[in-house]
Amino acid sequence: MAGIGTAVPRHEISQTLAGEASAAYCCDKPDQARLIEGLYRFSGVETRRLVILNRSDGTLAERQEFYTARTPESPAGPTTGERLEFFERAAGPLAVEAATKALEQSGVESRSVTHLVTVSCSGFSAPGFDYVLIDQLPMKPTVARTQVGFMGCHAALNALRVARAFVAADPKAVVLVCCVELCSLHYQYGWNPEQIVANALFSDGAAACVIQSADADRVASGRPFRILASGSTVLPDSRDAMTWRVGDHGFRMTLSSSVPGLLAQHLHPWLSEWLGNHGHRPESIGTWAVHPGGPRILQAFTEAMRLDSRHVDISREILRQHGNMSSATLLFILDRLRASRAEGPFVAIGFGPGLAAEATLLD
Repeated sequence: MAGIGTAVPRHEISQTLAGEASAAYCCDKPDQARLIEGLYRFSGVETRRLVILNRSDGTLAERQEFYTARTPESPAGPTTGERLEFFERAAGPLAVEAATKALEQSGVESRSVTHLVTVSCSGFSAPGFDYVLIDQLPMKPTVARTQVGFMGCHAALNALRVARAFVAADPKAVVLVCCVELCSLHYQYGWNPEQIVANALFSDGAAACVIQSADADRVASGRPFRILASGSTVLPDSRDAMTWRVGDHGFRMTLSSSVPGLLAQHLHPWLSEWLGNHGHRPESIGTWAVHPGGPRILQAFTEAMRLDSRHVDISREILRQHGNMSSATLLFILDRLRASRAEGPFVAIGFGPGLAAEATLLD
């Protein structure tokens, strides 16, 4: 992994103000508003940067105009078509910013990229932001394109697996991976506890990385991560534990209260066996890059793996500063770990609809 780049929207909102907005969009009763205030306060998030914001100050109505007040005539907000039109406009600039940074850090020229892997679960169009990258970086029109779609928070790791396979098949390959998630476009109106949790956590961001052979002529600035192995499992009896479905008014997320229990029951046996197949034990891992799906996910992970809470400090910090940016989040964490020269070996791990777990072993 020769270079990593990240990008976030220009304007931010505090979790306090976001909670007040949620009460206006989602609540019918005073006791519901009190529940939302507590949920937002203990979400582990302090600020989020969102593409829907036009400015970082002023009232909510002054900051954004995409989400209008809930009325009997419009009880659910913008249609899915309107939300995806916004995605098509906004995804490209963030993708270009993140990819440019990754290429600069890696020392790779954009026209040297042979494969482009794009990732998103929050918006789709054809042609997509891969065309924007080819046009604006620019890349050769012959670059081989692959899209990893609708796989959720762990999808960056799926993309790394694809990129590693390309390089293994052709050591001269140079792969650019780019994740763009604009989760704010799927804000849900009305009182639905599972979707209100998603409203409180998800945010917007983009991240990219360059994958090339370890013996490539170009040398990245700083110490690059070396990808050693990938692992994947679908946890038993978990089909409805986490879902992400297309609705008439955006994509709808559900997150069951059973998720922490499923992780506690199944995660340690699987990870221990997978790491053992690659000469490691959970105790031998220097640093864990855990996708911060929310504070309960981080707590469930540390308890399941019998780790001290400090092992997810960077994950918690990214959640606090940025919220959950779905697939882009793990690259933000790896970027922070690389900058801090954290101790390896590393395991990056995320969880997605299913309930599925994806892991990558790096050093």
